Amino acid sequence: MNIFENYLVKINKIIIENKRFLNLENVDNLLDVNLEVPPEHFHCDLSTNVCLILAKANKIPPNKLALDIKNLLLKKINHFEKVEVAGPGFLNIKLSKEGIVLNINEIIKNKNIFGSKQTNKTYNVEFVSANPTGPMHVGHCRGAIFGDVLSNLLLFNGNKVIKEYYINDYGNQIKNFVESIYLRIREIKFNEKFILKDNLYPGDYIKEIAKNIILNNKNLDVKNFDVCFEELKTLSLNESMNLIKNDLKKLGIKHDNFFSETQLVQKDLVQKAVEKLKDKNFVEEGFLEPPKGEQFKNWKKVKRLIFKSSAFGDDMDRALQKNDGSWTYFANDVAYHSDKINRKFDNLINILGADHTGYIKRITAAVSALSNKKIKLNCKVCQLVKLYKNGKPYKMSKRAGEFISAQDLLNEVSKDSIRFMMLNRSNDMELDFDFEKVKEKTKDNPVFYVQYAYARINSIARALKKNLNDEIYVDSKSFNLNEYEEKIYRKIFEWPKVIESAANKLEPHKIPFYLYELSTLFHSYWSKGNEDSKYKFIDNGVLKRFETFVFLYLIAIVIRNGMNILGVSLPEKM
Repeated sequence: MNIFENYLVKINKIIIENKRFLNLENVDNLLDVNLEVPPEHFHCDLSTNVCLILAKANKIPPNKLALDIKNLLLKKINHFEKVEVAGPGFLNIKLSKEGIVLNINEIIKNKNIFGSKQTNKTYNVEFVSANPTGPMHVGHCRGAIFGDVLSNLLLFNGNKVIKEYYINDYGNQIKNFVESIYLRIREIKFNEKFILKDNLYPGDYIKEIAKNIILNNKNLDVKNFDVCFEELKTLSLNESMNLIKNDLKKLGIKHDNFFSETQLVQKDLVQKAVEKLKDKNFVEEGFLEPPKGEQFKNWKKVKRLIFKSSAFGDDMDRALQKNDGSWTYFANDVAYHSDKINRKFDNLINILGADHTGYIKRITAAVSALSNKKIKLNCKVCQLVKLYKNGKPYKMSKRAGEFISAQDLLNEVSKDSIRFMMLNRSNDMELDFDFEKVKEKTKDNPVFYVQYAYARINSIARALKKNLNDEIYVDSKSFNLNEYEEKIYRKIFEWPKVIESAANKLEPHKIPFYLYELSTLFHSYWSKGNEDSKYKFIDNGVLKRFETFVFLYLIAIVIRNGMNILGVSLPEKM
């Protein structure tokens, strides 16, 4: 349930039914009307711009129209206790006690899905997709958590979501990776010196993979690299993907589908996707200009297949073939997204690393061309993570080679802290991750502050021998609110709007922000009881006011739903 949406529907219906009385010729722009949370100093529950929108379209003074609509709403909606005209024509609305209680009982009745808007669409969310040439690093963690929480948010809204991982298991980087393991195996088995050549992979994890392959494959013949390549490639990729899946599991992430680039090539999906684009006249043979930033002497003017991506919003057309006629990485990616389209998803979402920003326009253009502009690909870029300790840049052991692994991060702080804090800023901004801050048991540590609010509420429930999972019912006749409870119920009513905005804009960071603000209101209310006995929750083991427990119950509902979306645990004792 969303009280803003429910009451907006009623307001618009009343406007349409009474447009003659209001002297309105044009009500076509009612879709531009919104119902929002008013500024706190108005002490109201809802605020609408309906008068401003309609006045402009009908060339009527907004304040005159505001007075007429105000009287109409007070007459037609019995939940509206007071309606005030503010500023140039905003209407600020105060709900009646009966209206507040009715909405509270609806929340309690639908507590497990409170905030959800059942949209019933299908999504493919591709995230992480790290090269399987080693374990995950810190940069992958942010995109992994962003993708997982965004998927959870879409699932909460009643959608079908496939969490997908694209395995880049084809190309030169894989050959270099397998050769690195091959040389480590020979180092272990035959005591040969490992010579680090260009493009080979360093790091202890390569040695660990080599040891595991030797241990589990006694009959593997490694006399000749070319002869054993295919078998060793399979074994190496299995070991590497196990490392990645293990890191993901420790972060609380499980993908539904792993899509192999090698399988894509072997099934000739690239040729099929290119033929599909050719049939639509979006591919031609031709020449491209030299890439920017490259010396002309290093570039060859070769006739090749070119995708007309500039016709779909890209800055330039893109090559589908390399100089030698083989497919480009982009061509493989076109085929992969063609396969996604064939799987009939309503929405495609890719979560990308900071170094993939320049790739968005070309792959978005490809999806538009392949789907006849019917399917939109949304790409969300997760910017870099900067690690700090005691306010200073912090570098860890780099056991994995030239990067800091996810395992290093997990050795320092908990999964809950990582998941919550990786969403502590919008994905398009760089994130500062301070190890000391996420270990503090203070207000400055958001994840602790939210968990502590929930633990405190549970401690109160235990003291009162009440169960937060039991059904309760609120009777408006004996329900009276103090100023702290008014702030809390307004914040709770706002929760569905937060979910709606976070889902529509693909911005899951709005959820931890909101939970922190709600928890702050709770902790302030709790602390007030220590200063003034009038606000104490319990006196001599007895609940002073039923209303207080209602709001603790409501806060618990929202925190539980929110933290479930974030994939963060909720201890009942701390």
